[in-house]
Amino acid sequence: MPNFCAAPNCTRKSTQSDLAFFRFPRDPERCRLWVENCRRADLEEKTPDQLNKHYRLCAKHFEPAMICKTSPYRTVLRDTAIPTIFDLTSHLSNPHSRHRKRIKVLTDEEVRKIKERRLESSIEQLLSKKDCDAQDDSEKTDDIPQLTPEQKDLREFLRSSFEVMVLIGRQNFPFSCNAREDEMRSKEEERLLTTGNFQALIENRINAGDEFLRRRFEAAAVNEEYCSAVQQRQLLEVCERCVREEILQQVRECRFFSIITGELVEFPEGEHLPIFLRFFLSFEGEEVTVAKRLETRLTKGWGLSMEHCRGQAHAGSGILGTKMKVIAAQLKEKYPMAVITPTSTCALNVHLANGMPLTGVQDVMSILKKTNAFFKASPLLQSELDNAVSILCQGNIEKENILKEDSRSTWTDLHNVFEMAVDLMEPLLLCMDSIHDNEDLKWNGQITSDAYAIAEALADFEFIVTLVILKNALSFTRAFGKNLQGETIDVFFAANSLTAVLHSLHEVSDNLEVYHEFWFEEAVSLATAMEIPVKVPRLFLRKQQAVETMEIQAESFFKDYLTLPVMEYITQEVKDIFSENHLKALKCLSLVPAVMGQMRFNTSEETHADIYRSDLPHPDTLPAELHCWRIKWKHRGKEVSLPCTIHKTLQHSDVKFFPNVNAFLKILATLPVLKLDGNHGETAQRRLQAYLTDTAVHQRCKNLAVLNINYHIKTDLEEMVECYLKTYSEESESD
Repeated sequence: MPNFCAAPNCTRKSTQSDLAFFRFPRDPERCRLWVENCRRADLEEKTPDQLNKHYRLCAKHFEPAMICKTSPYRTVLRDTAIPTIFDLTSHLSNPHSRHRKRIKVLTDEEVRKIKERRLESSIEQLLSKKDCDAQDDSEKTDDIPQLTPEQKDLREFLRSSFEVMVLIGRQNFPFSCNAREDEMRSKEEERLLTTGNFQALIENRINAGDEFLRRRFEAAAVNEEYCSAVQQRQLLEVCERCVREEILQQVRECRFFSIITGELVEFPEGEHLPIFLRFFLSFEGEEVTVAKRLETRLTKGWGLSMEHCRGQAHAGSGILGTKMKVIAAQLKEKYPMAVITPTSTCALNVHLANGMPLTGVQDVMSILKKTNAFFKASPLLQSELDNAVSILCQGNIEKENILKEDSRSTWTDLHNVFEMAVDLMEPLLLCMDSIHDNEDLKWNGQITSDAYAIAEALADFEFIVTLVILKNALSFTRAFGKNLQGETIDVFFAANSLTAVLHSLHEVSDNLEVYHEFWFEEAVSLATAMEIPVKVPRLFLRKQQAVETMEIQAESFFKDYLTLPVMEYITQEVKDIFSENHLKALKCLSLVPAVMGQMRFNTSEETHADIYRSDLPHPDTLPAELHCWRIKWKHRGKEVSLPCTIHKTLQHSDVKFFPNVNAFLKILATLPVLKLDGNHGETAQRRLQAYLTDTAVHQRCKNLAVLNINYHIKTDLEEMVECYLKTYSEESESD
């Protein structure tokens, strides 16, 4: 039975609102005040017990400070709460309406008494609040230890130092300066080479009017450093620790997470693996050692539980890709729920090609990246490529425009990268030859040298045939990979189409002779058009001279040493990446209402939900909850649209009433394969790449890199000071 609000001119009832409703108090004095403020004469005749049993007031009639929300499901009033917010005039605009809750008309004497009582109550509350505040202040003062002048000076100095460190990291200032390496250095350059940018910025603060720093160093020796190298290193470590802790705290609050790594990053102290694309781990040692180091860093170092890891995605090409597969397999063996997936920031075909342990394939990927970067260096170079495209695409304006537009992007990251590379082969070679010839003397020596090296690589038949075979072999996974990075509905249908993809790959493998013949003919035709001779790789011929004297045919050679291993690798890798648990998780995207609607609400999440059953708050009620979830969206109002992504579904107000669905969607949101709204992984990838591009290897610093990549994270200087004092208190006091 619904509860109705007893206040005059209030028509709210519990079935129409999420508002809390409160009983009249049993205490006679408080109950009298409630009735008096309601201004209903008919309630004055009732006892407190009758009012408590039969009458309610909704939360709209109480000041927010009077209401306590003890939990998401329970709202209570303070012991002294009195209703004060009422509508006592709206009925006057409609004098002919009938009122069951008639408002009492007060006499002047009653009005005066009410005002006096309210004034007395306000004064008492104000005095009580002042007493409480004074008591709290005294308690806080007693708790805070008194600092000596030296301790205060140290804290102020650390605060200024951390402010400078954060500035250096966010603006990507190097610690050392790139001064000229000759005898013509100025005195200022010599000073910066010996003191570094940190001390220079401290001096700048002093010159800008920082009186504290000026007083601190007035008595210091002329050649004395403001901050020693050891202390600077400690400051950097604390800065990184505080920024990292701010991010990891968000991960712990979410409970579930996935591991994402990138390509190795070169620092002066060696190669490091980017973790979450934000932090760095030494990559020194064998795969087993690195895997154990990674697990230890995540658990003991950062306080995460690997039992809550639900996915892992590792980028890497060539030898790194092979090592990362071993590391991922070891983690998955120990933690089966940490499924291996591709990342949403890398096209599936590019991911597959990067991981192939074939020298020819890795050469193709490397040359394509160098070629793309070559034209990104200058708009003039891109214009030269556009001219070559126009020459070779005469009469086909549509193809010309497509090639020009795509070549201006980072086309090596596209799903159709190999199709595009084949179409660009002739224009690329023509353009490189033109730049190398340099008849108009437009290009400097470095550009012509780079153009010659790229042209030599492009004009190799092994490069041509490898590119063509990659284009054709990966054509069966292109649409599948594109859907994986599409909308949620596309990802759901992609998961259900994997069987067809594997069937196509098996069909090619079973009829490899036929398919390879067509692919090899295409490569020969392209090579002929570019005037490139068809031949077996020189290195292979040299190795075989001592063993065989029989001539080797190019077609059979590339079938055995290229097409066959490429097809075997693609088929096995697709099976490994899209394991049973991974597919079950992706098929649970039918929990998103838009996907349910597309399937006409005829979905069966129960068959796939077992994968995360142990992670749900109420697994026993999951079938009933899923049924209610479908019914809710199936019978929604016409004006209600279906949320089409995980993020939008989680933002819906009603999802909190479905705790299992809510938990399920939050777990799915952590999978690296899914491209979510406001994807932080993609942002981190761009920032990391920008840092590596802008910073020379000898100037890179892991601590500063973390500050630069995560510059959006708020920094609390006081927290950094406390962390420093807690960690290096003995060293600080001795300094």
